[in-house]
Amino acid sequence: MPEILENKADLELYSPHPEVRGMTTLDRAAFKRTIVVPVLKVKKEVINKLLKSLKHTTLHRPGLKRVIDDPKDEDRLVVLDPHKISAEYSLGESEQEILKQFNIDPQVSKYNLELTYDNFKTEEILRAVLPVGQDVTSGFTRIGHIAHLNLRDHQLPYKHLIGQVIIDKNPGITCSVNKINIIDNTYRNFQMEVLAGEANMITKTRENNITYEFDFSKVYWNSRLSTEHGRIIELLKPGDVLFDVFAGVGPFAIPAAKKKCSVFANDLNPESYKWLLHNCKLNKVDKNIKNFNMDGRDFLLGPVKEELTKELSLLTKERKNTLHIVMNLPALAIEFLDVFKHLLDGKPCSTDLLPTVHCYSFSKHDSPAKDIQEGAEAFLGTSLEGRCSTHLVRSVAPNKEMMCISFQIPAEVLFKKQYSHEESPVEPASKRLRPNEDSPEEKLTSLKD
Repeated sequence: MPEILENKADLELYSPHPEVRGMTTLDRAAFKRTIVVPVLKVKKEVINKLLKSLKHTTLHRPGLKRVIDDPKDEDRLVVLDPHKISAEYSLGESEQEILKQFNIDPQVSKYNLELTYDNFKTEEILRAVLPVGQDVTSGFTRIGHIAHLNLRDHQLPYKHLIGQVIIDKNPGITCSVNKINIIDNTYRNFQMEVLAGEANMITKTRENNITYEFDFSKVYWNSRLSTEHGRIIELLKPGDVLFDVFAGVGPFAIPAAKKKCSVFANDLNPESYKWLLHNCKLNKVDKNIKNFNMDGRDFLLGPVKEELTKELSLLTKERKNTLHIVMNLPALAIEFLDVFKHLLDGKPCSTDLLPTVHCYSFSKHDSPAKDIQEGAEAFLGTSLEGRCSTHLVRSVAPNKEMMCISFQIPAEVLFKKQYSHEESPVEPASKRLRPNEDSPEEKLTSLKD
């Protein structure tokens, strides 16, 4: 029979061995330590029923058995959580009543229990390793088999250890990476360093029941935007038209196509375009999406303008769909809104037929909604007061928000001003012609006149 407890057991149950402090290369054996825990001696015939009744009192640790063999006989020892036992190591009245029902001696004994690296949680390991008082960040973004970390400067000396611990403690994670620069290039990807595990950046992930495959090191992907992707897709109905100006690998475009929308998707990054095509086939929507590898401005001035002209020329009774333009490039998208100024020829259509823009932007302003609206108004050249809505997507950093502004493009912005014969400007035709404004046929006609 184990010795009867006389003093309170060691309550540093969740702390690895203190000698691991400052470790930069992971040594799993160094985390081993022996602690004293309270146990109950129980007949093996009643173990299962007792565990159900005492589930809030027994010890729960990663990889640790709650029931161990008694080295002295055939009975079992049920390991109790010392944090749930009184200072005198006596059980509460309710627990003692349960033991009485099973005819079990309520006397609590002590047991020397060996804990290893496998029995500690990620945060406990990192708190034991990093200098006292420093922030411990055990969170990461998971993209398939890849764990993506954003380590702070004080954590960098321990980066390889942190990366390995993340892999060890999260089944299915085989690679951990750290971002080593901000997203500031044309293609919106960033440099990363492999901290531990395999250096395989081609991954597969699922979002909103859609499967995506891509090279994480060469494209932009953010799992934290899953809810926003779903929010926009909920606004669409079958038959609607979606123009995705900065489509990436397809998190807006592909679910929209799955919803039987007509989709025009574009991305400037050749790698994103390649994986966009791949994911369209993977999800069997390649027949429903027209994909482009162009600059966003050229995409708006070309395929989008052409399709808008076609859609808006239909009579109201023929139109049963709505038009949506998604512009998810928060660092720059708002600067593309000037493209819509007088983009289309012809007579302005009914307000309810006008395309809806969903434009994303970052804001560090005290009033981010006001900030993004004023920015959009500046590039559109008109007021959106009472004609737009703003949505907080997520907090990117302290005092930095990602916002989405949605609005129907005002007719006075989208369509070129129509002049009567009396109002028509009197400048010579040569002055009225500007590059890219008229079609070759219109230029030829003007020259002939």
